[in-house]
Amino acid sequence: MRGISVYLSEELTSASIDWIERMRESGFTSIFTSLHIPEDDSTLYTGRLQQLGELARRLEMELVADIAPSSLQALGKGWDDAHTLLEWGVTGLRVDYGVTPKQVADLSRHMMVALNASTLTETELEEMLRQGLRRDHVEAWHNFYPRPETGLDRSWFDERNAWLHAQGIKVQAFIPGDEQLRGPLHETLPTLEMHRHQSPLSCYIDLQATVDRILIGDPRVSNQAMRQFQAYDEGIIVLRATSEYRVDSLPTLHTNRMDPARDVIRSVESRAYGRPGGHLIQSRNTEERLLGSITMDNERYGRYAGELQVTKRDLPADERVNVIGRVIEMDRTLVQHIGPGGRFQIDWT
Repeated sequence: MRGISVYLSEELTSASIDWIERMRESGFTSIFTSLHIPEDDSTLYTGRLQQLGELARRLEMELVADIAPSSLQALGKGWDDAHTLLEWGVTGLRVDYGVTPKQVADLSRHMMVALNASTLTETELEEMLRQGLRRDHVEAWHNFYPRPETGLDRSWFDERNAWLHAQGIKVQAFIPGDEQLRGPLHETLPTLEMHRHQSPLSCYIDLQATVDRILIGDPRVSNQAMRQFQAYDEGIIVLRATSEYRVDSLPTLHTNRMDPARDVIRSVESRAYGRPGGHLIQSRNTEERLLGSITMDNERYGRYAGELQVTKRDLPADERVNVIGRVIEMDRTLVQHIGPGGRFQIDWT
């Protein structure tokens, strides 16, 4: 399950509604919003939350709000009737400090409750269960970390998730956006530090095996990233790449060989166009092949001439191999996700 974040500090415009609709068409089924409401903006936030809830309901999207006791009060609610936010289109609440185990348990009888994945203890969970917590209505949500170098360590994250799953609790995490980044730092909003400034799709693929719900923390992803998600659902990984050479005549859709190489992705289709017009490919730009380099074997490689490859690690220069371009830095981790028989597409930018 994947989703987006919509922050109510800005009004919902026709452009932002159109973007949410397009993300829904691209397979995003959840919306996260924050309800840490400034005192002088309570009326404004109430109207915006109701508008967002109506939109989520129309698009059949889940809407989970991060909320504090003061925020509930600003909305005219308390913990005893917080579940009535369901009437506004809110399907779940992310709670943290200032909520008792009994209040969490009572709320879980009506709607999904998201607990803090990093701080939840076994003792707290046992007490919530004793109070009647509905385990099937509970998830554990990790935070996002705006400041560089403060995102979670991967090993600890995996161990934590294993414990939560062993308790029968689903886990959520945030991945970064790549276009409109949330201020004031604009350094992306990932859960894991290793994901900061990586491709949203690469982070999504990386978390799929261990996380149940994955949300983009930043307010917006680019149209290119949206297209990458759409292509991934069709079994294709899109790599954005740059080149100093004319490459518009080259096919862009490729398949990695079923016998995968350790060092490179090998295009099955490329050898068929290795001799354009009956002429062998001339040797040029035979430079060092850094990770993410897109290469083509030239005439000096004999029967391999024309084979297109994408390097999975740094490789030395080879006079038999032309470097024709390179995957952009943000997308280079995607190369590792192209497995045997994997389909990939190169979008030259």
